[in-house]
Amino acid sequence: MNLQDFHSNPEVSAAIAKAVESTLTQIGEDPQREGLKKTPHRVGEALQFLCKGYNEDAEAILRSALFEEDYRQMVVVKDIDFYSLCEHHMLPFFGKVHVAYIPNGRITGLSKIARVVDVYARRLQVQERLTTQIKDCIQNTLDPLGVMVVIEAEHLCMQMRGVQKQHAMTVTSDFTGAFNRQETREEFLKLIGH
Repeated sequence: MNLQDFHSNPEVSAAIAKAVESTLTQIGEDPQREGLKKTPHRVGEALQFLCKGYNEDAEAILRSALFEEDYRQMVVVKDIDFYSLCEHHMLPFFGKVHVAYIPNGRITGLSKIARVVDVYARRLQVQERLTTQIKDCIQNTLDPLGVMVVIEAEHLCMQMRGVQKQHAMTVTSDFTGAFNRQETREEFLKLIGH
């Protein structure tokens, strides 16, 4: 689903707009000045889009494209772009997700893996939970021999405020099953260029 397919809830937009208008006043701005008149409404619509993952079912997305296949080697989908909002400051964090699974009689459409990433990224998040939610969804839905997820991300809450470290990269990983073996993890890391 892209922005053109997304439809916000007008009541939710209005409630968020009211809060944003109050926030603008509290920081010393005039919400009635020309450049800000439509900002509260825009923020209401933007937040609904950026948090649309609360209204989506990641497991249903995977189940919509399940195929029986006798393939038991690693399937890797790497460099999946994602954007999310840090739940601590509601500032963006973004980067790449790399996913691998080893099928156990069932595979899913490759685009569905990227859609699962989007479902969980489009919620208020921490990177650690995002990593685990993607892994758990694939493990629970496909029941593969193993799953591994690696996320590399930049966090604006560390770059724009706080410690203000511009080039800090956060890397998280989580895995199950066959990826408990070091050689399997190393194969995956080699395939994604690490």
